[in-house]
Amino acid sequence: MCNEEPVRYTSGYQTRTIVHKAVRPKSTEECKVIANQETGTRVDEVAAEIYRICTPLNVIPGGFTINSYLVADDEPLLFHTGYKKLFPITLEAIGKVMPVEKLRWIGGSHFEGDEFGALNDFLGVAPEATPFGAEIGVLTSLNDFATRPARGFVDGEEFYIGSRRMKWLYTPHVPHGWDCGILFDQSTRTLFCGDLFTQPGANMPPVTESEVLTASEGMREMMDYYAHATSTTAILERLAGLCPSTLACQHGSAYRGDGVALLRELAATLEKGKGTLSTPPLAVAA
Repeated sequence: MCNEEPVRYTSGYQTRTIVHKAVRPKSTEECKVIANQETGTRVDEVAAEIYRICTPLNVIPGGFTINSYLVADDEPLLFHTGYKKLFPITLEAIGKVMPVEKLRWIGGSHFEGDEFGALNDFLGVAPEATPFGAEIGVLTSLNDFATRPARGFVDGEEFYIGSRRMKWLYTPHVPHGWDCGILFDQSTRTLFCGDLFTQPGANMPPVTESEVLTASEGMREMMDYYAHATSTTAILERLAGLCPSTLACQHGSAYRGDGVALLRELAATLEKGKGTLSTPPLAVAA
């Protein structure tokens, strides 16, 4: 089912870094380039015209990252706005790639501050953008919160943003939130997987080909963010059936490689841990 030809990235990048014009080096591989010197925010292309906007925060021991993903196309899409207080920083980072007023879609996996906190700020500067999320999330939260009506996607719904066909998958309680959903870019096989494979740490590479499950399980031991729904294994298998080659994680590095195997390994790990008590969450301030 996954024996398709490898994705060919038209931009010819190897995790291309967006460089501020004033400090453009001879080669983007010669140094680490940041979009904001004070916050350490980076902008990196992790798949063809898909940009990871990453801001490190000191909210847990060792640090933590908040990632938004910008998909450049005829109707540019932003997946996760970041916290409201990060809006000026995320706005600046988007400006390294394109004018923010060109945004047409702004959405997220589920309704929390790091997914939608800055939504209304972005709607204020992107007058033609439509907020979106799961149908149930729009019903219960988004349409009350957003300054414009939101688009609620049903499970399996597809839509075009230009040359790309995007697919929404409803994943209730995986990893948490009954409004949880995941977005899939069918052209690059990139799975915008929200809080799945959350990795702790602040100085993370933008994309890695090393497995991320070990780090993610370390995070879960520190703060178990899974709802442990009875449908978890079936949902993860459904995601594996998409044959993703890039997992765009909201926290930590994006993963490039065998997404099918990684998703199935996660499912097996969660199955083994059934019946054990979750660790109480740490008290942290974002």
